Amino acid sequence: MPVLSPKRQVTLPKELCDRLHVSPGDEIDFVESEGRITIVKKRMGASYGVLKHLKANKQHTDEDSLLSTVTRRQSSAKSKRRAA
Repeated sequence: MPVLSPKRQVTLPKELCDRLHVSPGDEIDFVESEGRITIVKKRMGASYGVLKHLKANKQHTDEDSLLSTVTRRQSSAKSKRRAA
């Protein structure tokens, strides 16, 4: 079983990489939802359907969602600078 290193790194088992055609140098992305982390190889169509279980809140527009995300990230960056 892979273990998180002190540098927050994880080694993927060779058998899994071979089966999923993941090679050193491939770009991957991490998606977190409901306490689970999903690793997605970045390639056209690779993440299709990954978030299909999430329901949209129709009370919020795309613009509202974008603005709240930007505001949240700015607040997070400010608090990290204060802590440092």
